[in-house]
Amino acid sequence: MENKDKPYGLVMRGIAKKDKKILLLRRHPKSRNNPNRWELPGGKAELEEYFDETLIREFKEETNLDIKLGDFYEAIQNDYTHKRTVQVVMEVEILNEDVRISDEHDDWKWFSLDEIKEYYEKELLSTSLMKLLEKKEF
Repeated sequence: MENKDKPYGLVMRGIAKKDKKILLLRRHPKSRNNPNRWELPGGKAELEEYFDETLIREFKEETNLDIKLGDFYEAIQNDYTHKRTVQVVMEVEILNEDVRISDEHDDWKWFSLDEIKEYYEKELLSTSLMKLLEKKEF
């Protein structure tokens, strides 16, 4: 399938900060895309769902955290073998601190910027997070 024939999907991701660290989740080893790689919490918008509702729902499902949306951060396109996605990244404020991850992920951690740079260099981040960092000239 040519790239131009692939359908688009909307993905929402959030940057949650605590003590100058950013929350990342590690994808499960059996994940279809980016297994064992670290990513920002978030996920796909459902049919007729507003993007803010998507991010609030996905954050709760993936981390058990309640959030309040902040400012727009960036948007990127990420292409997979079966689809293309536009990923909108927002800053979020966490309203509780009881992190419990879903089965989609097998670990979570608050990362410093130096740790994120180290994981970037080792290619341990998801393709979308790497693209985001490159776009922001991280």
